[in-house]
Amino acid sequence: MTTHTPSKLACAIFLALTSQNALAQQQLNSEQTAINNKVERIVVSGTPAGMGVRKIDASYAVTNIDAEQIIKLSPKSTADLFKAVPGVWVESSGGESGANIFVRGFPGGGDAPFLTLSLEGSPIYPASTLSFLENSSIFRIDETIETMEALRGGPNPVLSNGQPGLTTNFRLKRGSEDTQGLFKYTTSDYNLQRVDAVVSGKISDDLYFMVGGYIKSSPGIRDAGFTSEKGSQFTVNITKVLDNGELNFYTRQTDDHGAWYLPTPLNVDGIDAEYTQLGTLNRQATIYTGPNNDEHHIDIGNGRGWKGHVSGGSIKLDFDNGWTFSDRFNITKGDANTFGLVPAGAATTLSAVADNEQSATGAATGTIYTGSTPVQQIGRWVVLKEISSFTNDLAFSKQFDDFSIAAGYFTATTSANDWWSLGNTAYHVLQAGGEMLNDIACNESTAGCDFNYDINSTGDARTNAFYATTQYKFTQDLTLDVGLRFENHDVQYSVDEGLDGIINKTVKYDESKTSWTTGINYSLNDNTGVFARVNRGYKMPYFDDFRDNYSAYQKGETLIKEVTQAEVGYKLISQSTDFYATLFTNKVEGDTFVRRPGEPAEVLTNEAYGVELDYNFNHESGFSINLNSTIQSTEITQSPTNKGNEAQRQPRWQLRATPSYDFELEGMYATLYGTLSAVDDRFGNNENTVTLDGYEKIDLGFILEPMEGIKLQLAIDNLTNEQGITEGDPRNADAPNGRYIMPRTTRFSVSYAF
Repeated sequence: MTTHTPSKLACAIFLALTSQNALAQQQLNSEQTAINNKVERIVVSGTPAGMGVRKIDASYAVTNIDAEQIIKLSPKSTADLFKAVPGVWVESSGGESGANIFVRGFPGGGDAPFLTLSLEGSPIYPASTLSFLENSSIFRIDETIETMEALRGGPNPVLSNGQPGLTTNFRLKRGSEDTQGLFKYTTSDYNLQRVDAVVSGKISDDLYFMVGGYIKSSPGIRDAGFTSEKGSQFTVNITKVLDNGELNFYTRQTDDHGAWYLPTPLNVDGIDAEYTQLGTLNRQATIYTGPNNDEHHIDIGNGRGWKGHVSGGSIKLDFDNGWTFSDRFNITKGDANTFGLVPAGAATTLSAVADNEQSATGAATGTIYTGSTPVQQIGRWVVLKEISSFTNDLAFSKQFDDFSIAAGYFTATTSANDWWSLGNTAYHVLQAGGEMLNDIACNESTAGCDFNYDINSTGDARTNAFYATTQYKFTQDLTLDVGLRFENHDVQYSVDEGLDGIINKTVKYDESKTSWTTGINYSLNDNTGVFARVNRGYKMPYFDDFRDNYSAYQKGETLIKEVTQAEVGYKLISQSTDFYATLFTNKVEGDTFVRRPGEPAEVLTNEAYGVELDYNFNHESGFSINLNSTIQSTEITQSPTNKGNEAQRQPRWQLRATPSYDFELEGMYATLYGTLSAVDDRFGNNENTVTLDGYEKIDLGFILEPMEGIKLQLAIDNLTNEQGITEGDPRNADAPNGRYIMPRTTRFSVSYAF
């Protein structure tokens, strides 16, 4: 029997109370640290040369997505990740490359005309979009990424490359005093085989490294029957800490290609979200170009991709008396080629086009197909694109007591050399991997069954921009900032249309514009605030803009898109909650839309207004949720034929909710998470005659950590196998063709972190 003496009881009570107080204090310290970390989060987007500002103090909304969130989102491409950004509509159903990305009401018929993708604060390619190339096509996400920032509008029209739309900035992981690393293997129900690895640590005193990359292969989410997706990437990031700053250098070597998935007939049995026309029987083709019908043997299986490097570095220095200096540079060079099977018009039956009106034979197998066989004209498109760019962004800043100023100089050189052969159409059997047919007259003609458009072009552009920003703190809670940018844009471009050796179009272009922005931030208390901003920026023309609008250029048109924006927002950052609500309005003048290369351009003015919501909640129980939503109204306010219509391919509303729950399972850490995405109807063309139905998609995932360092992840995308449509046929809006969202897939990975 144990005897409890008064002294022992007093000691026990004292120990219990002190222990409880210690735990309470520990929890309080942990909670305060969490608050401080959120309040002290530094964002570099929207600041001169990436000098950084506390997120709570920024007079604009920035979305942050870190490495852990990227794991749960399980994006299949870089563009897929942008779906988690409010105000952004992404059509990523074309594969790893070639997405269409639209920004809160900004007009666009394809690609990503108002997107800049930056790495370590530097644009990876200054031109937002060229034909068959948007920024995300030359960037791959892997385990070397630490975080991504996304800024819509804000101060960006006066900074960096002057992007008035969306700027996404990826930051690489960096080395530290401790050696850390990750090894990860991923497979899937479509036979993906992928290995990722990353290691970081210390080289010597104040010198740190990070190296990593991946290698992968698969037949594709839509099975082509051969290895249609394959690639590798290797990244090195070196950081040197100085007494008053740091040096950073990186290089990212990529060779990654995947099938280009295109619209397919919506009225043919057996064609759904899993269908691809590409296959072993049609990947190799012969096309003819130029006046002499030069013969070319091509492999459509090369798809779309990027083989090249993105390299750069920066220096940041802090001096006495509040002076700072920063310089960032980036070099990009490589090939971004495109090979694809592009539908031309509606599907029909073989009897309607066969020479004998009854049957035809397969060009690859000799199979005899009957007259009831569904067929379609399919173009064998080839785009060879060699690109390079160099950017540099230099800035000085000075901090006074309640006043700061910054001045910078941004320069960019951009080049693109293109060789195209578009068209080359021939009737193919409409079945997975369906072959081309003989016994059809136009199939055996070097001219093909429809149009041909062949070019050889070369272009160089140079941008020089001077900018200045200033910020004044009226009180501890009220801050005003103003920015100004003067930019000169020079383009030299020439085109041989027809591949006959004759230069048909030449461009010598030199124009300047001044952009501006002003914003105000007011702190209601330590955790909440409001902000407002207006700006005017410009999207300068590049090479394809001149080719598509050559007659307008000859008549003296500058082809510059003028963008005016205004926004008002509310923000809340607390222990458990991040919340931004932003009302926006914008006007884009001088937008052009070309349905197919070689056709006349439609010149438009678009206006839009709406609200963005970005909400993150984390509860101590382990439950968390991210919710982002955009509600908007768009209108074409000036157009020869479409005035008063809605902007094409812009949903009136979209919603994305990602709940997550962390818990213990038999002594193991586990996370159950999912994503619900919902989107409203959209119009497939500016005429508003084609409606793309809205849809809902559910993703589900489970993470288990059975032992220290080991993590197992199961991710199911499109759980219900929703057959949603992202776009119609942009080259022929009246044809009953469309591109489905990706079908249901399941991926499994096992990783070891140390």
